Amino acid sequence: MKQPMRVLISGASIAGPALAYWLHRYGFEVTVVERAPSLRPGGYAVDIRGAAISVLERMGILDDVRSLDTHMTGVYFVNDKGKIKGKISEASMGNQQGMDIEIMRENLSNILFDLTKDKVTYIWGDSITSIHESMSGVEVQYTNGKPDTFDLIIGADGIHSNVRTLKFGDEDQFKRTLGCYISIFEFENYLNLDHSQMLYTVPGKTVGMYSANDKKEAKGMLVFQSEPLKYDRYNTEEQKNLIKNAFEELNGWETPNLLQKLINASDFYFDEICQIHMPTWSDGRIALVGDAAYCPSPLSGQGTSLALVGAYVLAGELKAANGDYKRSFITYENVMKNFVEKNQKIGLLTAGGMIEKSNFKILLRNAMLRFPILMNGMFKMITRMIAKAANEIELKDY
Repeated sequence: MKQPMRVLISGASIAGPALAYWLHRYGFEVTVVERAPSLRPGGYAVDIRGAAISVLERMGILDDVRSLDTHMTGVYFVNDKGKIKGKISEASMGNQQGMDIEIMRENLSNILFDLTKDKVTYIWGDSITSIHESMSGVEVQYTNGKPDTFDLIIGADGIHSNVRTLKFGDEDQFKRTLGCYISIFEFENYLNLDHSQMLYTVPGKTVGMYSANDKKEAKGMLVFQSEPLKYDRYNTEEQKNLIKNAFEELNGWETPNLLQKLINASDFYFDEICQIHMPTWSDGRIALVGDAAYCPSPLSGQGTSLALVGAYVLAGELKAANGDYKRSFITYENVMKNFVEKNQKIGLLTAGGMIEKSNFKILLRNAMLRFPILMNGMFKMITRMIAKAANEIELKDY
């Protein structure tokens, strides 16, 4: 009897466990390796739209995911004194009521892990240090564990993919920076925000806060324009100092309070707002999925959908080709390419809307917010564009 193909997936956030689910279902033997010692807690709210909703349905977890929807009602724009200058509804931001889902990343990650933990092998607190490919398989060395050999390696390890660096080279050749950095961190909901978000903007900077986990907590958000910054991705103190330096002269609204909350925040995220563009997502027995291959930017709201759909298509094509990885990797790219390109364009559009370049633009936006008929027309157009991009793929039934 033929042995099942052994697949090693690097990364246990969203794309990794989703891919592990489908590969196990199709008869592959799956191992997931994750650098973190356990599931990463916290994170920001993520959107699931269009074709990705169908993927959740086919996985049998759509109701579970929908039950943890954030139920956000809208965004309030405030001035430096906290006075509300305008509001846009959640539907205006491209989320179609009753169709799209917004969920905290941590909650989606838990659901996907629960779905796969008894079916696939998880290795925690370890990382791949080298990949050696031969005619018969791929030998991997780990930081801590013993070497092992697999038929295929899939990098589902995010924007700063370790697998991508080992196989395809330095990330700078694939990264397209959008000129901004973002930080998100958690604290008590001291403003008692009720399923809503508040944003305070000055040229080149945005300060935000939104309620999370059914109003029990709040998330702070600090976005700022900057030239490329050099820092250690594993040193949170260094990152917090960079943010403090960027915002310490800004005293408007809740900025000083948020900088205080930032100091003690344990649930903390910081990264560059960028996209990943690659000429190909595979080489030999190694392929990439999700942000590792085609990140549309953390602010796009499309990254999670691309990860879920990408995992579904990659696993499906491997099944359809009976494990002929060369053929299936090519088909995976052909099926996904247009879908990815359309969603990356949306990523550029939404990331651009998070930072205003001048006081005039801020005044213009606030003025427009006072004329709902003007804003509604514009937002309907944006919602249509996002919905079109999110459905720009016909899912095969594998």
